[in-house]
Amino acid sequence: MKIILINGPNLNLLGVREKTIYGNQSFDEYYVKLKERFPQIEFDYFQSNVEGEIVNKLHEVGFSADGIIINAGAYTHTSVAIRDAISGINSTVVEVHISNILTRESFRHESLIGPVCKGSIMGFGLDSYRLAVESFLV
Repeated sequence: MKIILINGPNLNLLGVREKTIYGNQSFDEYYVKLKERFPQIEFDYFQSNVEGEIVNKLHEVGFSADGIIINAGAYTHTSVAIRDAISGINSTVVEVHISNILTRESFRHESLIGPVCKGSIMGFGLDSYRLAVESFLV
């Protein structure tokens, strides 16, 4: 099984940025643990702060990956382009958020991409990614 993890803007700053919301661990550190936990899965990871690069990556992997886990960051609430890219591919996509976006600022309460994803997992910190991986194993 091949699962692609796609992170959007500012997630490259995990472990440094707003630690009270996002924690102390970098995504790179977490990614190593995730791969160790699921050795039977072939993972690939992509992060970009640029909307078009995320769209291009979805197009590139969205017809061959068994699953895609996406944390589109702030683009969750603004990007029709990412939503359309998810709608246009064959791979199953699960939306992930480290924080519970429904308990944050009101502008974060709506996800444009959620309705075109298999499901959404939020509020479990970096463990949200593990829960998303497990959703592909059931």
